[in-house]
Amino acid sequence: MKHITRFQNRKDTGFNKDFNSYEEGNILKQALFVFFIMIFILAGCAHQSVTDSSVNRDMNGNDPDVLTTESHDEELDFLYEEAEEGVSDVADPIAPWNKAMFHFNDKLYFWVLKPVAIGYKVVMPTPARKGVKNFFHNLQTPPRLINAILQAKGKGAGSEFARFIINSTIGVLGFWDPAETYLKLQPCEEDLGQTLGFYGIGNGFYIVWPFLGSSTLRDTFGYVGDSFLDPVTYIQPTEAALGARSLSLINETSLTLGDYESFKDDYYSPYEAFRNSYIQHRINKVEK
Repeated sequence: MKHITRFQNRKDTGFNKDFNSYEEGNILKQALFVFFIMIFILAGCAHQSVTDSSVNRDMNGNDPDVLTTESHDEELDFLYEEAEEGVSDVADPIAPWNKAMFHFNDKLYFWVLKPVAIGYKVVMPTPARKGVKNFFHNLQTPPRLINAILQAKGKGAGSEFARFIINSTIGVLGFWDPAETYLKLQPCEEDLGQTLGFYGIGNGFYIVWPFLGSSTLRDTFGYVGDSFLDPVTYIQPTEAALGARSLSLINETSLTLGDYESFKDDYYSPYEAFRNSYIQHRINKVEK
């Protein structure tokens, strides 16, 4: 009986250790899952503003990470022109909600995303960050290619297909962009929101999503549709997919630090300026 009792005690002890280890592993995975969700969400709020503004400037306004000073000034002027153009054809019936979400996202950018991006920029040299940007841009070829085809843009679709083949092979999985550097093949920046606009579907109304930033009713459906074409969506486990998106967005933000602040500081009413700039930018993209 004593031997049996000792055996049972040892067995119970071993089981408890295994169970505790399992629980600790689950807790760690859950913590990582929440962490990646927060980083991805917070990165999205500023990424929308930076990407749609189509400018690249650091905190001092003159970092040569992406563009030359001359081309940078031209794109910044274009952004201001978009903000000042009339956009009366797009309604803003939920302005109180939108303004609240704009300020919410603004605080998240300054309190969380910007410090993370600054720290990332310190430890990652510019060539490495450009390579990461190229890699994710190459990986997200399917949405651009499919939407170019849906809009009957044969030249753009052909360029996207050729770029993907060349950059995935010679460009080492897309970290380098020889297709543009040597063959002058430009990316065709199309998405489902633009495709819907191409077929006559209007913007609907303007909406600011918490964490994600500026959008319209049409672009919201487009964003969801494009996510099904994005290879990152299908990375398993989920934590790895969230980690990949977080890395992409933080990396992108580190290359455009200062854009958001520069544009915001130049307008008495930043909400209206960002709204007009976003809507006009999207109209121009559809009409291109």
